This record gives sequence, structure tokens and C-alpha cells, in this order.
Amino acid sequence: MNKQQTFTIPKKEFDVALTLDCGQAFRWQKTEENIWHGVAYKTPLTLIENEDTITFSMKNAGDFETIWKNYFDLERNYTEVCETFKSDPVLKTAVEACPGIRILKQEPWETLCSFIISQNNNIPRIKGIIDRLCRLLGDDLGEDDFSFPSAEKILSAGIEGLAPIRSGFRAKYLVDAAEKVLSGEVDLEKAKTMSLEDSAQELKKIKGVGDKVAACVQLYGLGQVDALPVDVWVKRILAELYLGGMPDCTDGMRGIAQQYLFYWRRNIVK
Repeated sequence: MNKQQTFTIPKKEFDVALTLDCGQAFRWQKTEENIWHGVAYKTPLTLIENEDTITFSMKNAGDFETIWKNYFDLERNYTEVCETFKSDPVLKTAVEACPGIRILKQEPWETLCSFIISQNNNIPRIKGIIDRLCRLLGDDLGEDDFSFPSAEKILSAGIEGLAPIRSGFRAKYLVDAAEKVLSGEVDLEKAKTMSLEDSAQELKKIKGVGDKVAACVQLYGLGQVDALPVDVWVKRILAELYLGGMPDCTDGMRGIAQQYLFYWRRNIVK
């Protein structure tokens, strides 16, 4: 039976549904009302969002300190971040409309593959491809949970071996990513400490990785919160509201700001 450990987090600082279903991660499923289950860093987790607390249900109680505190960016003061954003009237509206979004600190290799798969794709199909990939090549963790497969397993499978996941043209990009990461041509750990420009260039050595995918990997996998992924919605936001670029109050945190703006513009603004 899984051990449980409960941490009380103000709702204004962490909304589980908004954080897990805002387009930055693809392996979390809502299993019941206010209950989410997923796997990250080869570790299953169930999150139960109560009125005043969030319960982390896991096999090892110590996983909260070693994995989940960092994964959910719980040491960053999002209250302070959002107060800074509120100096801009549009961001103030966005932050107040969808409080509690956090930027996840995901495993870089999984993030890279996930956003390669995300190209010209919709979220249900992205989730389906990733689920099939994990079931095909990931480790069986029990209770229908699977780890994300290593670069070694993807390279060994090759393009033909990835056929069952039905990823189309993306299969060759996954194999290229695996080859370059394993050879050291692309160093994901080193990229974490590079400048935004240099880490983007490092990632773009991989076939199929352009500006948007690189920025997503930087933001969601490398912890570079000033990275600004620009998709059709962010383009629309910039064209409608920020012709001169993101406001000064977002300097150093543009990626966090865009997540609020993205969700607000896509789901709330009519």
C-alpha cells in the first residue's frame, strides 16, 4: 500500500488541474474528480487536491523531497512572481483569471521527445503517442505504470521499431535525438547552464527541433524560465497586446508569464 504524505499549499500558489493540463506535460491523467495520476523520473505519483491541501500519494515517502518538490517548482515563490506580473494590466487579468499555474521541471530527455512528438499535433494524439511509446519501450513499474524509455532503447528500436506508436514523420526525429544525445553531440545537462541562445543552438542540432520546440525544452525541461515558446496562441497575444515584445515586468521569467497568458487567451478570452 502506498504511503501518503500531505503538504498544505495555498490554492493561489498551486492549482493541480491548471498546472498539469496547460500543455506543458502529457503523462498526467485525471482519474477522478480532483485526483490526478502520472509518472515522472520513473516514479508514479497520485495527486489528490483537497479544499485546503494537496496529498502526494507515493510508494516512497522520501520521493517528495528528492523528486516532487523540484518537479513542481515548489521552492519558487509564485505569489511574488505574480505580484511582479501584476504591474502589467493584461498580465494582471491573466494571473487573476487562472491562479496557481506552475512551470514543471521535467526530465530533459522526456521533455525533448515529448515536444518533438508535439509538432503539428493535438494534445489527445500527443498523449496517445507518448503512452504507446512508454508501453512499448519503457520499464513496467507495475499497476499499469511505465517509465519513459531511455535514449538507448529508442535508438535500438530504430524507425521501424517505433512503428507501433504511430508517430509518423516524428519517428526519425526521435531516433536522431537519441543518437545525438548518446554520442554526446547534444549534451542536455550542459545545456541547462548555457545562455538561452546557446542552449537553443545545442538543441537545434537535432533534426526537427526548431525555435518553438527548443524553447519548450528549455522552459519545461532545462529550468530556463526566461525561454519564450511562441506558438499560434502566443503569436496572437504578442500581435494583439505586446507589439513591442513582452513587458519589462517579465524579464527573466518570460516563460512563466507566457504560460498564464497562453492559458488565459486560449481558454478564457472569447
